[in-house]
Amino acid sequence: MLKLNKASGKKGIKLLATLLTAVLMITGCSGGSGGSSEGNWVSIEDRYTVDPEKPAWQLDKKEEATDLTWYVNADWWNTDFGKDIVTKKIKEDLNINIKFITGDDTKLNTFFAGGDMPDLLTVFDSNSPVVQKAATWAMPLNDLAEKYDPYFNKVAAADTLNWFQLADGKTYGYPNYSNTQEDYDSGNIPAKTAFIIRKDVYEALGSPVIGTPEEFQNVMKRIKQEFPALIPFGFNAVGEGTGSLGDTLQDFIGVPLENENGEFYDRNLDEDYLTWLKTLNTVYREGNISDDSFADDGTAFEEKVKSGKYATMLLDGTPQQGGNLQIYMSANPGKEYVAIDGPQSTKGNAPTLNQSGITGWMINFISKDCKDPAKAIQIFTYLLSEEGQTLMNYGIEGETYQTKADGSVELLPAVKDLQLNNADQFKKDYRMGEFMFFGHDRHKALSADAFPEAIKQMQEWGKGKLKPHFILENISPDQGTPEARALSAINTKWNTTLVSMVRSKDDASYDNALASYKSFLGENRWEEIVKVRSEKMKLNKEKLGTQ
Repeated sequence: MLKLNKASGKKGIKLLATLLTAVLMITGCSGGSGGSSEGNWVSIEDRYTVDPEKPAWQLDKKEEATDLTWYVNADWWNTDFGKDIVTKKIKEDLNINIKFITGDDTKLNTFFAGGDMPDLLTVFDSNSPVVQKAATWAMPLNDLAEKYDPYFNKVAAADTLNWFQLADGKTYGYPNYSNTQEDYDSGNIPAKTAFIIRKDVYEALGSPVIGTPEEFQNVMKRIKQEFPALIPFGFNAVGEGTGSLGDTLQDFIGVPLENENGEFYDRNLDEDYLTWLKTLNTVYREGNISDDSFADDGTAFEEKVKSGKYATMLLDGTPQQGGNLQIYMSANPGKEYVAIDGPQSTKGNAPTLNQSGITGWMINFISKDCKDPAKAIQIFTYLLSEEGQTLMNYGIEGETYQTKADGSVELLPAVKDLQLNNADQFKKDYRMGEFMFFGHDRHKALSADAFPEAIKQMQEWGKGKLKPHFILENISPDQGTPEARALSAINTKWNTTLVSMVRSKDDASYDNALASYKSFLGENRWEEIVKVRSEKMKLNKEKLGTQ
């Protein structure tokens, strides 16, 4: 998942400071003082003999349960283990007890400072020193698989392992939702972005085309006239970023990912994109974009989605809004939101919608201090396997789901009813679709129950519109460098500039905001940043075998 243009302000400065600290700690710690710098290579002589054709968790005769500590760098993570049907089955199959610990970057740093490393560790920022310096504190998955569980190589994606390979030729972390080119080609990855409109509004307007800036502007006017209680156009909460008006809108209108020489292309200043920002400014000045849309936080935005307050939306993250869209759909039959083509490129470019890229989201590691790395790599293998993926998504056959004649699966009626009508109890009892350290969309394609009804038409609309953004992943300057600090400032400046441009009260204000941003680029190492990004894009292409 691309996170460009997200970090900003005080939060960004604080994050930078803590990560800089992490660089020092990781460099000096070399694996933590509590364990071997080479890793805790335990013997499995009395437990099992590895078999490349069979997962080690099925071979391991270790009788006593293995206690492992797993740190997740997210305060919101559910730390329960062994109580719901999913983690209870994992506990039984692998004979393990997992104690989850959660926290933020500050807590993450304490592990490296104190040397008391957890057995397993999950982080989210692939560009952070924690990930880039993983060879100093984590065990290589390649070696763990060879020594303890060669079946891991049958369930891990070779492209993903190659993508995370460090300079020593080894891979230390494995992510969830890592989509390879093969995954994109399979058609099993649904689009998560859509321009949506309330069905009743769309039909009352005569199903208009909203492709050009003029059409968009006119339809917003009509909505305001004919549905005065609605906000004509909405978008994801802006917060400290750009909501869905940044890279999401750029993808929607097909702004190129690179220039004609295959180098970094400044999509923020693309002529086509700026034409649409100017259009949004016109729509704003006509009163058809609410000022509240720039002030609402995520919760306020979700409440408006849930109540159908917006007539149209450029929505990024339809699965994340699936529950809110479903609540509105269930309460307002015939008025549900539907995806239409919406704004289109003025230059004829096709949409290049993004999805979780090959970098994925949560990145999982086994530390050098791990008490039982053999058991740890077994967990990786188990959760990546078809058996583990099915368990995490659908539970246990006969208890929570059944397999249909065509090979697809469906939840049993009582489980489905709980999912639809008592989400909190469903989560507590089953936790299906949540324990996703190694989750992947390809397994959600096995069942119509994997996504709410409210977003299925949107996913259908998105077919054929996804384009991998692999070449743009992890191309920011390394953290701690002058270029990284300059880019953080530029991102903050762009976020505020974009909002100022859309909210400008006249043409002069719009032009001044854009000119100020362009000047800021020249004053903040922009040329050096572009050079770094182009070099990293070249490396990405080499990894992908496209250059």
